[in-house]
Amino acid sequence: MNNIIAFPKLGITLDISPIAFSVGGKEVYWYALIILFGFLMGIFIVSLDSEKRGLSKDNVLDIALWGMVSGIVCARIYYVLFALNEFRGDWMGIFRIWEGGIAIYGGIIGAVLSTFIYCRVKKLNILNTFDVCCIGLLLGQAIGRWGNFTNCEVFGRPTEFFLGMSINGNAPVHPLFFYESMWSFAGVILLCILRNKKKKNGQIFFGYILWYSAGRLILEGMRDTRYILYAIPDILGISQLVAAILIIVSVAGLIYVTKSDKECFKA
Repeated sequence: MNNIIAFPKLGITLDISPIAFSVGGKEVYWYALIILFGFLMGIFIVSLDSEKRGLSKDNVLDIALWGMVSGIVCARIYYVLFALNEFRGDWMGIFRIWEGGIAIYGGIIGAVLSTFIYCRVKKLNILNTFDVCCIGLLLGQAIGRWGNFTNCEVFGRPTEFFLGMSINGNAPVHPLFFYESMWSFAGVILLCILRNKKKKNGQIFFGYILWYSAGRLILEGMRDTRYILYAIPDILGISQLVAAILIIVSVAGLIYVTKSDKECFKA
C-alpha cells in the first residue's frame, strides 16, 4: 500500500510505497535497503583512512560484521524488555524480528560490546578503535533514519512548523526522522573535524555519545506517544532516561580521558 506524504508549507507531495521490489514473491522493503546502504557507507568512511589511525581494513570489516549481528540482537532485546505487553499470549513473537520492533540504543550497546570483545581478543587499543569506528556508526544512523520515512513511522506530534509532514491527509506532524538524520550528519562532520585535533584516545567516542544523546534527549520528547517506550508510563521514556544517563557518562568520560596521565583500555 502506498502512502501519500506531503509537506504542505513546502508544496511537496510524494507517493511512496514501502516496498522497493519483489524477488520470487518475496517483498524487499526500502527500509532494509536503506539500512544496508547506511551500513556499507559507515564501513566505507571508516576504511578511507583507518590504516593511518591504527586499524587495518580487515579489522574494520570484522568489527562491522560482528557489530551488525550483536547490534541487531541487542536492539531486539532492548525493545522486548520495555514492550513485554506486546508479546503476552504470543511469546514466539519475540523472535519474529522481521515484523518490526528494534531500538537504536540497544543496537549501539550491542555494537560497543562486540567491538570491546574484538579488541580484547585482537589486542587492539580499545578507545582508539572506538574513536575510529564511531564516525561510521553515526553515519549509518544518519542514513538509516530515512528508512523510517519510507515506512511512515517514528514521527512526532502535530505541528504548525514549516517542515510539518502530513501522512495520508492527516494533520502535519514533526518529521523526527529528518531532524535526527540532520543532527547525526552534523555530528559526523563535527567529529571528522575534531578527530584530527584529539589529544587523547576516547575523546571522539565520548564526543559521539554526548552529541547523539543530547539530540535524542530533545527529540524523544517530541515523539508521537505511540512510538515511545516508557520507563515511567506517560511520564518518562526509556530513551530519554538512557540519553540523560549517557550524557553524564560521556561528559565524565571526556574529562577522565583528557586529564588522565595514563592510557585507558589499551587492549
